[in-house]
Amino acid sequence: MTHAVRARRTLSRLAAGAATAVLLLAGCTGIDPGPDGGESTDPDGSATTAPTEDGPALDELGTSAAQDLDADPAADPGYAEYYGQEIDWGACEDVQGEDLECGTVTVPLVWNDPGAGDIEIAVGRLPASGERTGSLVTNPGGPGGSGVNFLESATFMISPEVRAAYDVVGFDPRGVNRSAGVECLSDEETDEYLAATAEPGSEEAAQLSEEWGARIAEACEAHSSAVLPYLDTYSAARDMDVLRAALGSEQLDYLGYSYGTYLGASYAELYPDRVGRFVLDGAMDPSLSMNEISAGQAEGFERAVEAFLDDCLLQVATCPFTGTQEEAKQQLNAFFASLDESALDSGDPERPITGAMARSVVITLLYEDALWQTGREALADAMKGDGAQLLNIADLSSERQPDGSYRTNATFAITAVNCLDHPGVADEAWVQEEAQRLEEEFPTFGASLGGDGCSHWPVPPLREPAPISAEGAGPIVVVGTTGDPATPYAWAENLSTQLDDAVLLTFEGNGHTAYGRSGGCIEEQVDAYLLEGAVPEDGLTC
Repeated sequence: MTHAVRARRTLSRLAAGAATAVLLLAGCTGIDPGPDGGESTDPDGSATTAPTEDGPALDELGTSAAQDLDADPAADPGYAEYYGQEIDWGACEDVQGEDLECGTVTVPLVWNDPGAGDIEIAVGRLPASGERTGSLVTNPGGPGGSGVNFLESATFMISPEVRAAYDVVGFDPRGVNRSAGVECLSDEETDEYLAATAEPGSEEAAQLSEEWGARIAEACEAHSSAVLPYLDTYSAARDMDVLRAALGSEQLDYLGYSYGTYLGASYAELYPDRVGRFVLDGAMDPSLSMNEISAGQAEGFERAVEAFLDDCLLQVATCPFTGTQEEAKQQLNAFFASLDESALDSGDPERPITGAMARSVVITLLYEDALWQTGREALADAMKGDGAQLLNIADLSSERQPDGSYRTNATFAITAVNCLDHPGVADEAWVQEEAQRLEEEFPTFGASLGGDGCSHWPVPPLREPAPISAEGAGPIVVVGTTGDPATPYAWAENLSTQLDDAVLLTFEGNGHTAYGRSGGCIEEQVDAYLLEGAVPEDGLTC
Protein backbone atom coordinates (compact mmCIF):
# COMPACT_ATOMS: atom_id res chain seq x y z
CA MET A 1 0.00 0.00 0.00
CA THR A 2 1.52 3.34 -1.00
CA HIS A 3 2.13 6.18 1.41
CA ALA A 4 -0.37 8.36 -0.45
CA VAL A 5 -3.14 5.78 -0.20
CA ARG A 6 -2.42 5.08 3.46
CA ALA A 7 -2.40 8.78 4.29
CA ARG A 8 -5.64 9.40 2.42
CA ARG A 9 -7.26 6.46 4.16
CA THR A 10 -6.03 7.65 7.54
CA LEU A 11 -7.16 11.23 7.10
CA SER A 12 -10.62 10.02 6.12
CA ARG A 13 -10.63 7.67 9.10
CA LEU A 14 -9.69 10.30 11.70
CA ALA A 15 -13.24 11.57 11.90
CA ALA A 16 -14.51 8.03 12.29
CA GLY A 17 -12.70 6.96 15.39
CA ALA A 18 -9.02 7.57 15.93
CA ALA A 19 -9.47 11.24 16.66
CA THR A 20 -12.09 10.62 19.28
CA ALA A 21 -9.69 8.40 21.16
CA VAL A 22 -7.37 11.40 21.37
CA LEU A 23 -10.03 13.12 23.39
CA LEU A 24 -9.79 10.39 26.02
CA LEU A 25 -6.64 12.17 27.10
CA ALA A 26 -8.66 15.21 28.08
CA GLY A 27 -11.54 13.25 29.55
CA CYS A 28 -11.83 11.00 32.59
CA THR A 29 -8.21 10.16 33.32
CA GLY A 30 -5.81 9.13 36.05
CA ILE A 31 -4.02 5.90 37.07
CA ASP A 32 -5.28 2.88 38.96
CA PRO A 33 -4.04 0.70 41.83
CA GLY A 34 -5.41 -2.47 40.33
CA PRO A 35 -8.75 -4.18 39.63
CA ASP A 36 -8.49 -6.85 42.31
CA GLY A 37 -10.34 -5.11 45.15
CA GLY A 38 -13.48 -6.64 46.55
CA GLU A 39 -16.85 -4.95 46.42
CA SER A 40 -18.84 -3.60 49.34
CA THR A 41 -22.20 -1.87 49.41
CA ASP A 42 -22.91 1.54 50.89
CA PRO A 43 -26.14 2.17 52.84
CA ASP A 44 -27.63 3.90 49.79
CA GLY A 45 -27.17 0.73 47.75
CA SER A 46 -24.27 1.98 45.62
CA ALA A 47 -21.29 -0.29 45.21
CA THR A 48 -17.78 0.78 46.12
CA THR A 49 -14.61 -1.10 45.31
CA ALA A 50 -13.03 -1.67 48.69
CA PRO A 51 -9.45 -0.63 49.49
CA THR A 52 -6.90 -3.40 49.27
CA GLU A 53 -3.17 -3.66 49.75
CA ASP A 54 -2.87 -2.91 46.03
CA GLY A 55 -4.23 0.63 46.35
CA PRO A 56 -7.09 2.92 47.34
CA ALA A 57 -10.79 2.51 46.64
CA LEU A 58 -12.45 3.48 43.39
CA ASP A 59 -15.39 5.84 43.07
CA GLU A 60 -18.82 4.69 44.18
CA LEU A 61 -20.76 2.83 41.52
CA GLY A 62 -24.34 3.00 40.36
CA THR A 63 -25.98 0.21 38.38
CA SER A 64 -26.35 -0.14 34.63
CA ALA A 65 -29.92 -0.60 33.45
CA ALA A 66 -28.63 -3.11 30.90
CA GLN A 67 -26.22 -5.32 32.81
CA ASP A 68 -28.48 -7.77 34.63
CA LEU A 69 -31.89 -8.56 33.17
CA ASP A 70 -34.32 -11.22 34.39
CA ALA A 71 -34.40 -12.95 31.02
CA ASP A 72 -32.93 -12.83 27.55
CA PRO A 73 -34.66 -9.84 25.90
CA ALA A 74 -34.82 -11.69 22.59
CA ALA A 75 -37.11 -14.27 24.21
CA ASP A 76 -39.02 -11.85 26.46
CA PRO A 77 -42.44 -10.74 25.17
CA GLY A 78 -41.81 -7.32 26.71
CA TYR A 79 -39.14 -6.70 24.06
CA ALA A 80 -40.88 -8.35 21.11
CA GLU A 81 -41.54 -5.09 19.28
CA TYR A 82 -37.81 -4.34 19.27
CA TYR A 83 -36.73 -7.79 18.15
CA GLY A 84 -39.36 -7.98 15.43
CA GLN A 85 -38.06 -4.99 13.48
CA GLU A 86 -36.85 -4.84 9.92
CA ILE A 87 -34.68 -1.95 8.72
CA ASP A 88 -36.22 0.27 6.06
CA TRP A 89 -33.10 1.03 4.05
CA GLY A 90 -32.99 4.23 2.03
CA ALA A 91 -30.70 6.97 0.82
CA CYS A 92 -28.19 8.52 3.23
CA GLU A 93 -28.62 12.26 3.58
CA ASP A 94 -25.29 13.25 5.11
CA VAL A 95 -22.87 10.41 4.37
CA GLN A 96 -20.69 10.32 1.29
CA GLY A 97 -20.14 7.21 -0.77
CA GLU A 98 -21.76 5.39 -3.62
CA ASP A 99 -24.12 2.55 -2.75
CA LEU A 100 -24.36 3.49 0.93
CA GLU A 101 -27.78 2.96 2.48
CA CYS A 102 -29.13 4.23 5.79
CA GLY A 103 -31.92 3.41 8.20
CA THR A 104 -32.72 3.15 11.91
CA VAL A 105 -33.59 0.62 14.57
CA THR A 106 -35.60 1.42 17.69
CA VAL A 107 -34.34 0.34 21.12
CA PRO A 108 -35.51 0.96 24.69
CA LEU A 109 -33.90 3.95 26.36
CA VAL A 110 -33.85 2.09 29.68
CA TRP A 111 -33.10 -1.57 29.09
CA ASN A 112 -34.61 -2.87 32.35
CA ASP A 113 -37.75 -0.76 31.81
CA PRO A 114 -38.83 -0.98 28.16
CA GLY A 115 -41.94 1.04 28.94
CA ALA A 116 -39.85 4.11 29.78
CA GLY A 117 -39.52 5.21 26.16
CA ASP A 118 -37.53 4.56 23.00
CA ILE A 119 -34.59 5.98 21.10
CA GLU A 120 -33.59 5.46 17.49
CA ILE A 121 -30.17 4.09 16.56
CA ALA A 122 -28.85 5.29 13.20
CA VAL A 123 -27.56 2.49 10.96
CA GLY A 124 -25.77 2.45 7.61
CA ARG A 125 -24.62 -0.30 5.29
CA LEU A 126 -22.37 -0.79 2.31
CA PRO A 127 -24.05 -3.69 0.48
CA ALA A 128 -21.92 -6.69 -0.47
CA SER A 129 -20.37 -6.23 -3.89
CA GLY A 130 -20.44 -9.96 -4.66
CA GLU A 131 -22.30 -13.04 -3.48
CA ARG A 132 -23.50 -12.03 -0.04
CA THR A 133 -22.88 -14.35 2.90
CA GLY A 134 -24.02 -12.10 5.75
CA SER A 135 -23.59 -8.79 7.56
CA LEU A 136 -20.39 -7.60 9.23
CA VAL A 137 -21.15 -5.06 11.95
CA THR A 138 -18.35 -2.60 12.67
CA ASN A 139 -17.44 -0.02 15.28
CA PRO A 140 -14.58 2.45 14.68
CA GLY A 141 -13.80 3.32 18.29
CA GLY A 142 -13.94 6.36 20.51
CA PRO A 143 -16.22 5.98 22.33
CA GLY A 144 -17.96 8.60 20.26
CA GLY A 145 -16.95 7.51 16.78
CA SER A 146 -19.78 7.47 14.26
CA GLY A 147 -20.08 4.02 12.74
CA VAL A 148 -22.28 5.38 9.97
CA ASN A 149 -19.62 7.92 8.98
CA PHE A 150 -17.00 5.19 9.21
CA LEU A 151 -18.56 3.55 6.17
CA GLU A 152 -17.15 6.42 4.09
CA SER A 153 -13.69 4.94 4.68
CA ALA A 154 -14.67 1.25 4.60
CA THR A 155 -13.20 0.88 1.12
CA PHE A 156 -9.80 1.88 2.52
CA MET A 157 -10.04 -0.10 5.76
CA ILE A 158 -11.73 -3.37 4.78
CA SER A 159 -10.44 -5.65 2.05
CA PRO A 160 -12.33 -6.01 -1.26
CA GLU A 161 -12.79 -9.73 -0.60
CA VAL A 162 -14.57 -9.09 2.70
CA ARG A 163 -16.66 -6.31 1.19
CA ALA A 164 -17.68 -8.65 -1.62
CA ALA A 165 -19.01 -11.24 0.83
CA TYR A 166 -20.49 -9.07 3.56
CA ASP A 167 -22.83 -6.15 3.88
CA VAL A 168 -20.59 -3.88 5.96
CA VAL A 169 -22.80 -2.30 8.61
CA GLY A 170 -22.00 0.66 10.83
CA PHE A 171 -24.10 2.34 13.49
CA ASP A 172 -23.93 5.36 15.75
CA PRO A 173 -24.06 3.98 19.31
CA ARG A 174 -26.51 5.57 21.71
CA GLY A 175 -25.46 9.11 22.64
CA VAL A 176 -23.37 9.44 19.49
CA ASN A 177 -24.20 11.80 16.65
CA ARG A 178 -27.53 10.73 15.09
CA SER A 179 -28.49 8.25 17.84
CA ALA A 180 -29.93 10.45 20.58
CA GLY A 181 -26.62 12.27 20.49
CA VAL A 182 -25.67 14.18 23.61
CA GLU A 183 -25.69 17.94 23.24
CA CYS A 184 -23.35 20.05 25.32
CA LEU A 185 -21.40 23.13 24.21
CA SER A 186 -22.14 25.26 21.15
CA ASP A 187 -19.71 25.18 18.23
CA GLU A 188 -18.21 28.47 19.33
CA GLU A 189 -17.80 27.21 22.89
CA THR A 190 -16.23 23.99 21.57
CA ASP A 191 -13.67 26.09 19.68
CA GLU A 192 -12.87 27.86 22.93
CA TYR A 193 -12.63 24.60 24.86
CA LEU A 194 -10.28 22.87 22.40
CA ALA A 195 -8.02 25.92 22.29
CA ALA A 196 -7.91 26.53 26.05
CA THR A 197 -4.32 26.09 27.16
CA ALA A 198 -1.91 26.32 30.06
CA GLU A 199 1.34 24.59 30.91
CA PRO A 200 0.40 20.99 31.84
CA GLY A 201 0.98 20.29 35.51
CA SER A 202 0.73 23.95 36.51
CA GLU A 203 -1.83 25.41 38.91
CA GLU A 204 -3.27 27.35 36.00
CA ALA A 205 -3.78 24.12 34.05
CA ALA A 206 -5.48 22.48 37.05
CA GLN A 207 -7.82 25.44 37.41
CA LEU A 208 -8.55 25.45 33.68
CA SER A 209 -9.36 21.73 33.77
CA GLU A 210 -11.62 22.20 36.74
CA GLU A 211 -13.49 25.08 35.14
CA TRP A 212 -14.04 23.31 31.83
CA GLY A 213 -14.96 20.02 33.50
CA ALA A 214 -17.70 21.77 35.45
CA ARG A 215 -18.84 23.80 32.47
CA ILE A 216 -19.11 20.78 30.16
CA ALA A 217 -20.90 18.65 32.74
CA GLU A 218 -23.39 21.43 33.42
CA ALA A 219 -24.04 21.96 29.70
CA CYS A 220 -24.48 18.26 28.97
CA GLU A 221 -26.89 17.89 31.87
CA ALA A 222 -28.85 20.96 30.80
CA HIS A 223 -29.32 19.72 27.23
CA SER A 224 -29.23 15.91 27.54
CA SER A 225 -30.17 14.91 31.08
CA ALA A 226 -32.80 12.42 29.91
CA VAL A 227 -30.25 10.17 28.18
CA LEU A 228 -27.03 10.67 30.19
CA PRO A 229 -27.67 7.79 32.67
CA TYR A 230 -28.19 5.28 29.85
CA LEU A 231 -25.16 5.69 27.59
CA ASP A 232 -22.97 2.97 29.07
CA THR A 233 -21.45 0.22 26.96
CA TYR A 234 -23.66 -2.55 28.33
CA SER A 235 -26.66 -0.61 27.00
CA ALA A 236 -24.94 -0.14 23.63
CA ALA A 237 -24.19 -3.88 23.52
CA ARG A 238 -27.86 -4.67 24.13
CA ASP A 239 -28.69 -2.29 21.25
CA MET A 240 -26.28 -4.21 19.05
CA ASP A 241 -28.23 -7.39 19.65
CA VAL A 242 -31.41 -5.70 18.43
CA LEU A 243 -29.42 -4.65 15.35
CA ARG A 244 -28.30 -8.25 14.84
CA ALA A 245 -31.91 -9.41 14.85
CA ALA A 246 -33.01 -6.62 12.51
CA LEU A 247 -30.30 -7.70 10.07
CA GLY A 248 -31.73 -11.22 10.08
CA SER A 249 -28.59 -12.78 11.57
CA GLU A 250 -28.69 -15.59 14.10
CA GLN A 251 -25.15 -14.74 15.16
CA LEU A 252 -23.29 -11.45 15.08
CA ASP A 253 -20.20 -11.15 12.89
CA TYR A 254 -18.21 -8.17 14.13
CA LEU A 255 -15.11 -6.06 13.50
CA GLY A 256 -14.35 -3.60 16.29
CA TYR A 257 -11.47 -1.17 16.56
CA SER A 258 -10.16 0.36 19.80
CA TYR A 259 -13.19 1.16 22.01
CA GLY A 260 -15.06 -1.12 19.60
CA THR A 261 -13.18 -4.02 21.19
CA TYR A 262 -14.62 -3.09 24.60
CA LEU A 263 -18.09 -2.92 23.06
CA GLY A 264 -17.55 -6.24 21.29
CA ALA A 265 -16.20 -7.98 24.40
CA SER A 266 -19.17 -6.64 26.38
CA TYR A 267 -21.54 -8.08 23.78
CA ALA A 268 -19.74 -11.43 23.98
CA GLU A 269 -20.11 -11.36 27.77
CA LEU A 270 -23.88 -10.78 27.51
CA TYR A 271 -24.58 -13.04 24.50
CA PRO A 272 -21.83 -15.68 24.14
CA ASP A 273 -24.11 -18.00 22.19
CA ARG A 274 -24.68 -15.30 19.54
CA VAL A 275 -21.02 -14.55 18.86
CA GLY A 276 -20.13 -15.34 15.28
CA ARG A 277 -16.81 -14.33 13.76
CA PHE A 278 -15.41 -11.64 16.05
CA VAL A 279 -12.30 -9.53 15.42
CA LEU A 280 -11.19 -7.13 18.16
CA ASP A 281 -8.36 -4.88 16.91
CA GLY A 282 -6.51 -2.44 19.17
CA ALA A 283 -7.88 -4.08 22.27
CA MET A 284 -9.09 -2.45 25.44
CA ASP A 285 -8.61 -4.37 28.68
CA PRO A 286 -12.00 -4.45 30.50
CA SER A 287 -10.32 -5.12 33.84
CA LEU A 288 -8.78 -1.64 33.90
CA SER A 289 -10.15 1.40 35.69
CA MET A 290 -9.90 4.88 34.23
CA ASN A 291 -6.70 5.40 36.15
CA GLU A 292 -4.95 2.39 34.68
CA ILE A 293 -6.10 3.38 31.21
CA SER A 294 -4.51 6.79 31.69
CA ALA A 295 -1.24 5.33 32.89
CA GLY A 296 -1.04 2.98 29.92
CA GLN A 297 -1.74 5.78 27.48
CA ALA A 298 0.75 8.13 29.14
CA GLU A 299 3.48 5.57 28.59
CA GLY A 300 2.17 4.58 25.15
CA PHE A 301 2.19 8.10 23.79
CA GLU A 302 5.60 8.80 25.30
CA ARG A 303 7.06 5.78 23.50
CA ALA A 304 5.25 6.77 20.31
CA VAL A 305 6.61 10.32 20.34
CA GLU A 306 10.09 8.86 20.81
CA ALA A 307 9.58 6.63 17.76
CA PHE A 308 8.30 9.62 15.79
CA LEU A 309 11.31 11.72 16.76
CA ASP A 310 13.75 8.90 16.01
CA ASP A 311 12.25 8.64 12.53
CA CYS A 312 12.24 12.41 12.12
CA LEU A 313 15.93 12.74 12.98
CA LEU A 314 16.74 10.36 10.15
CA GLN A 315 14.99 12.73 7.71
CA VAL A 316 17.58 15.49 7.97
CA ALA A 317 16.17 17.58 5.13
CA THR A 318 12.65 17.84 6.56
CA CYS A 319 12.96 17.31 10.32
CA PRO A 320 12.66 20.50 12.39
CA PHE A 321 14.51 18.90 15.32
CA THR A 322 18.21 18.19 15.82
CA GLY A 323 20.56 16.26 18.06
CA THR A 324 19.64 13.19 20.05
CA GLN A 325 16.17 11.83 20.69
CA GLU A 326 16.18 13.41 24.17
CA GLU A 327 17.28 16.76 22.74
CA ALA A 328 14.57 16.57 20.09
CA LYS A 329 11.97 15.82 22.75
CA GLN A 330 13.11 18.85 24.73
CA GLN A 331 12.80 20.98 21.60
CA LEU A 332 9.27 19.69 20.97
CA ASN A 333 8.19 20.36 24.54
CA ALA A 334 9.76 23.83 24.41
CA PHE A 335 7.72 24.51 21.28
CA PHE A 336 4.54 23.44 23.08
CA ALA A 337 5.44 25.65 26.05
CA SER A 338 6.02 28.64 23.79
CA LEU A 339 2.49 28.28 22.43
CA ASP A 340 1.10 28.14 25.95
CA GLU A 341 2.59 31.59 26.39
CA SER A 342 1.86 33.05 22.96
CA ALA A 343 -0.39 31.48 20.31
CA LEU A 344 0.90 30.94 16.76
CA ASP A 345 -0.53 32.52 13.62
CA SER A 346 -2.57 29.93 11.72
CA GLY A 347 -3.75 32.10 8.87
CA ASP A 348 -7.12 32.50 10.65
CA PRO A 349 -6.96 35.53 12.92
CA GLU A 350 -9.80 34.13 15.03
CA ARG A 351 -8.10 30.79 15.64
CA PRO A 352 -4.37 30.91 16.39
CA ILE A 353 -2.62 27.68 17.41
CA THR A 354 -2.34 27.25 21.16
CA GLY A 355 -0.25 24.76 23.08
CA ALA A 356 -3.28 22.53 23.66
CA MET A 357 -4.08 22.46 19.96
CA ALA A 358 -0.48 21.66 19.00
CA ARG A 359 -0.30 18.81 21.51
CA SER A 360 -3.55 17.36 20.14
CA VAL A 361 -2.15 17.52 16.61
CA VAL A 362 0.98 15.60 17.57
CA ILE A 363 -1.10 13.00 19.39
CA THR A 364 -3.21 12.62 16.25
CA LEU A 365 -0.09 12.05 14.15
CA LEU A 366 1.02 9.28 16.47
CA TYR A 367 -2.01 7.21 15.47
CA GLU A 368 -0.58 6.48 12.02
CA ASP A 369 3.05 6.42 10.95
CA ALA A 370 1.95 7.11 7.37
CA LEU A 371 1.19 10.64 8.62
CA TRP A 372 4.63 11.24 10.08
CA GLN A 373 5.93 12.99 6.97
CA THR A 374 2.92 15.30 7.03
CA GLY A 375 3.60 15.89 10.70
CA ARG A 376 7.24 16.77 10.17
CA GLU A 377 6.28 19.27 7.50
CA ALA A 378 3.54 20.83 9.62
CA LEU A 379 5.81 21.15 12.64
CA ALA A 380 8.64 22.56 10.52
CA ASP A 381 6.31 25.24 9.15
CA ALA A 382 4.96 26.01 12.61
CA MET A 383 8.40 26.40 14.13
CA LYS A 384 9.07 28.95 11.40
CA GLY A 385 5.89 30.84 12.31
CA ASP A 386 3.27 29.30 10.01
CA GLY A 387 0.62 27.24 11.81
CA ALA A 388 -1.76 26.71 8.88
CA GLN A 389 -1.00 22.99 8.50
CA LEU A 390 -1.36 22.41 12.22
CA LEU A 391 -4.79 24.03 12.15
CA ASN A 392 -5.83 21.86 9.22
CA ILE A 393 -4.84 18.66 11.05
CA ALA A 394 -6.48 19.88 14.26
CA ASP A 395 -9.74 20.44 12.42
CA LEU A 396 -9.60 17.02 10.75
CA SER A 397 -9.04 15.44 14.14
CA SER A 398 -11.91 17.23 15.88
CA GLU A 399 -14.23 16.94 12.86
CA ARG A 400 -14.57 20.70 12.56
CA GLN A 401 -16.01 21.71 9.20
CA PRO A 402 -15.15 24.79 7.09
CA ASP A 403 -18.33 26.57 8.21
CA GLY A 404 -17.26 26.32 11.86
CA SER A 405 -19.66 23.53 12.81
CA TYR A 406 -18.60 20.13 14.14
CA ARG A 407 -19.74 17.16 12.11
CA THR A 408 -20.40 14.97 15.15
CA ASN A 409 -20.58 15.27 18.92
CA ALA A 410 -17.55 13.03 19.51
CA THR A 411 -15.83 15.65 21.68
CA PHE A 412 -18.51 15.17 24.34
CA ALA A 413 -19.91 11.72 23.63
CA ILE A 414 -16.58 10.21 24.65
CA THR A 415 -16.86 11.75 28.10
CA ALA A 416 -20.51 10.77 28.45
CA VAL A 417 -19.67 7.11 27.84
CA ASN A 418 -16.32 6.93 29.63
CA CYS A 419 -17.62 8.51 32.82
CA LEU A 420 -20.21 5.73 33.05
CA ASP A 421 -17.90 2.87 32.07
CA HIS A 422 -14.73 3.54 34.03
CA PRO A 423 -14.57 4.54 37.70
CA GLY A 424 -11.49 6.30 38.97
CA VAL A 425 -9.66 6.40 42.28
CA ALA A 426 -11.63 8.25 44.96
CA ASP A 427 -8.59 9.35 47.01
CA GLU A 428 -7.78 12.89 45.83
CA ALA A 429 -4.37 12.97 47.49
CA TRP A 430 -3.43 9.69 45.82
CA VAL A 431 -4.56 11.01 42.45
CA GLN A 432 -2.40 14.11 42.87
CA GLU A 433 0.62 11.97 43.74
CA GLU A 434 0.06 9.84 40.66
CA ALA A 435 -0.33 12.94 38.50
CA GLN A 436 3.12 14.01 39.64
CA ARG A 437 4.50 10.57 38.85
CA LEU A 438 3.06 10.65 35.33
CA GLU A 439 4.52 14.10 34.74
CA GLU A 440 7.97 12.98 35.82
CA GLU A 441 8.06 9.64 34.01
CA PHE A 442 6.33 10.72 30.79
CA PRO A 443 7.22 14.40 30.30
CA THR A 444 5.56 14.97 26.92
CA PHE A 445 1.95 14.06 27.71
CA GLY A 446 1.99 12.60 31.23
CA ALA A 447 1.07 15.87 32.94
CA SER A 448 -2.08 16.09 30.84
CA LEU A 449 -3.31 12.77 32.22
CA GLY A 450 -3.27 13.33 35.96
CA GLY A 451 -6.75 14.79 36.51
CA ASP A 452 -10.24 13.34 36.52
CA GLY A 453 -12.55 14.84 33.92
CA CYS A 454 -15.48 12.99 35.49
CA SER A 455 -15.39 14.68 38.88
CA HIS A 456 -18.31 16.95 37.94
CA TRP A 457 -20.21 14.43 35.83
CA PRO A 458 -23.88 14.28 36.89
CA VAL A 459 -24.12 10.47 36.68
CA PRO A 460 -21.88 8.11 38.69
CA PRO A 461 -19.90 5.33 37.00
CA LEU A 462 -22.00 2.23 36.43
CA ARG A 463 -19.49 -0.54 35.87
CA GLU A 464 -16.79 -2.11 37.97
CA PRO A 465 -13.59 -2.98 36.09
CA ALA A 466 -13.48 -6.75 35.65
CA PRO A 467 -12.08 -9.33 33.22
CA ILE A 468 -14.38 -10.71 30.53
CA SER A 469 -14.26 -14.42 29.71
CA ALA A 470 -17.30 -14.77 27.40
CA GLU A 471 -17.32 -18.50 28.11
CA GLY A 472 -18.94 -20.41 25.29
CA ALA A 473 -18.50 -17.68 22.69
CA GLY A 474 -16.11 -19.71 20.54
CA PRO A 475 -12.87 -18.44 19.01
CA ILE A 476 -12.41 -14.65 19.02
CA VAL A 477 -9.50 -12.99 17.19
CA VAL A 478 -7.71 -10.28 19.19
CA VAL A 479 -5.22 -8.05 17.37
CA GLY A 480 -2.52 -5.93 19.03
CA THR A 481 0.11 -3.56 17.64
CA THR A 482 3.40 -3.41 19.52
CA GLY A 483 3.78 0.36 19.09
CA ASP A 484 0.14 1.27 19.66
CA PRO A 485 0.01 4.42 21.81
CA ALA A 486 -3.74 4.55 22.52
CA THR A 487 -4.39 0.88 23.30
CA PRO A 488 -1.02 -0.47 24.41
CA TYR A 489 -0.06 -3.94 23.24
CA ALA A 490 -0.25 -5.33 26.78
CA TRP A 491 -4.00 -4.70 26.73
CA ALA A 492 -4.40 -7.01 23.74
CA GLU A 493 -2.35 -9.65 25.54
CA ASN A 494 -4.54 -9.27 28.62
CA LEU A 495 -7.85 -9.46 26.75
CA SER A 496 -6.78 -12.51 24.77
CA THR A 497 -5.86 -14.22 28.05
CA GLN A 498 -9.12 -13.26 29.76
CA LEU A 499 -11.36 -14.50 26.97
CA ASP A 500 -12.26 -18.17 27.28
CA ASP A 501 -11.40 -18.92 23.65
CA ALA A 502 -9.25 -16.37 21.84
CA VAL A 503 -6.19 -16.11 19.65
CA LEU A 504 -3.79 -13.17 19.58
CA LEU A 505 -2.37 -11.70 16.38
CA THR A 506 0.54 -9.29 16.77
CA PHE A 507 1.55 -6.55 14.36
CA GLU A 508 5.07 -5.29 14.97
CA GLY A 509 4.72 -1.65 14.05
CA ASN A 510 3.78 1.86 15.11
CA GLY A 511 0.35 3.42 15.22
CA HIS A 512 -3.13 2.52 16.38
CA THR A 513 -4.76 -0.79 15.32
CA ALA A 514 -3.54 -3.08 12.54
CA TYR A 515 -6.25 -4.39 10.21
CA GLY A 516 -6.26 -2.21 7.12
CA ARG A 517 -2.80 -0.82 7.77
CA SER A 518 -0.41 -3.70 8.47
CA GLY A 519 0.65 -4.17 4.86
CA GLY A 520 -0.97 -7.56 4.31
CA CYS A 521 -0.07 -9.99 7.09
CA ILE A 522 -2.84 -9.17 9.55
CA GLU A 523 -5.30 -8.62 6.71
CA GLU A 524 -4.60 -12.08 5.28
CA GLN A 525 -5.24 -13.79 8.62
CA VAL A 526 -8.34 -11.78 9.49
CA ASP A 527 -9.83 -12.19 6.01
CA ALA A 528 -9.39 -15.97 6.09
CA TYR A 529 -11.14 -16.02 9.47
CA LEU A 530 -14.03 -13.80 8.36
CA LEU A 531 -14.51 -15.48 4.99
CA GLU A 532 -13.71 -19.13 5.72
CA GLY A 533 -13.80 -19.46 9.50
CA ALA A 534 -10.08 -20.34 9.52
CA VAL A 535 -8.94 -19.45 13.03
CA PRO A 536 -5.42 -17.94 12.94
CA GLU A 537 -2.54 -19.50 14.80
CA ASP A 538 -2.40 -18.09 18.31
CA GLY A 539 0.64 -15.91 18.81
CA LEU A 540 1.28 -15.23 15.14
CA THR A 541 3.50 -12.16 14.78
CA CYS A 542 4.34 -10.16 11.69
